[in-house]
Amino acid sequence: MSRVAEDIKEKARRALEKPAPIGPDVDLRRYRDEVGERPPIEDLSKLPEPQRQRMTKAGIDVTERQRAGSLIVMDHSVVHRRQNIQDLEILDIRQALQSYPDIRDFWWKAVPVDADKFTATAELDLDTGYFIRARAGARSIFPLQACLFIGQDGLAQKVHNLIIAEEGSELHIITGCAVDLNVRTALHVGITEIYVKKGATVTFTMIHNWGENVEVRPRTSIVVEEGGTFISNYVLMEPVQTIQTYPTAYLVGKGAVARFNSVIVGLPGSHIDVGSRVVLQAPETRAEVISRSISAGGRIIARGHLLGEAPRVKAHLECRGLMLRDDGAISAIPELGTRFADVDMSHEAAVGRIAQEEIEYLMARGISKDDAVAIIVRGFLNVKIEGLPAELQADLDRVIQTADLSGL
Repeated sequence: MSRVAEDIKEKARRALEKPAPIGPDVDLRRYRDEVGERPPIEDLSKLPEPQRQRMTKAGIDVTERQRAGSLIVMDHSVVHRRQNIQDLEILDIRQALQSYPDIRDFWWKAVPVDADKFTATAELDLDTGYFIRARAGARSIFPLQACLFIGQDGLAQKVHNLIIAEEGSELHIITGCAVDLNVRTALHVGITEIYVKKGATVTFTMIHNWGENVEVRPRTSIVVEEGGTFISNYVLMEPVQTIQTYPTAYLVGKGAVARFNSVIVGLPGSHIDVGSRVVLQAPETRAEVISRSISAGGRIIARGHLLGEAPRVKAHLECRGLMLRDDGAISAIPELGTRFADVDMSHEAAVGRIAQEEIEYLMARGISKDDAVAIIVRGFLNVKIEGLPAELQADLDRVIQTADLSGL
């Protein structure tokens, strides 16, 4: 083991008992780490119907007809990998680290290994993960898809993902996360480091389809170089016990852009602490954070932080919440910071209820009250995203429009 690797391990060991900075704590000892290897799956359409449905609701196309490639993780095993475009590469992270030693230069550089006990355990007890790279100038109409699936009850799944978009490339990724129907409790810890090189574009869409007693701790950071663009879309419309995530984008090159969009429905029993942070470190960088949250009995904390560390930056944060039930809660926490005078930074936040006259208007046209609420909710969640390819916007719209909102 190299000295650098030893230093990383030592930092992780020291941080293992370090509590998370925000959100409810998780007892790692509740979950088991040992699980047998899953056999390879050649054809995703041959998966059992319940698994296909769970993956489909998480944005995964089991036919793979409109995907540039696929990687499917079940528990701790990469069970399926297909690469359809030559200049786009998708590998098991362990295989990638062996095949390309130079990617160690990106390993634990965007996300600190000692940030908290979740980053620490992902280093000390790594299960799997994926490596995705777009070669310089590579472009694809269709997105790559990666699915992180838990099929064993009581399991802890710890993954580390590394994404590199080389200069001038364009990379679109759908990550779907889900559990099998038989999973009552589980823990998912996901580390994702994304590097957007000069003039490159990365669109990263994450769709969560967890379960009522699943705890989720993603840790994500993004580094965007000159003229690069990063677009993040996050969708959570299914039950989850607790989730805490606060992805941070560092705009380190002139003219870099970051956009974060989130669509969240908090169901009864859920504690959802979700935010986005952008650090604008270079002149003429731009950032936008847009959040849509609905509490149908769950507790939602919607955070946003824009930090201007350079002149001539422009950034906006918008957080809107909709309360459907009295037993839920929404807290919007927007934050701006800068020490420069020539910046344009703003935020707005609003939380409220559906206007009764809107429901009555639809009911007067023969629509039931439940259907009227569902129509209004879908309209509230429908966010058109600047810079998102039409094919990906259609996928995102489909997930929102087909979500079961009958119980809201």
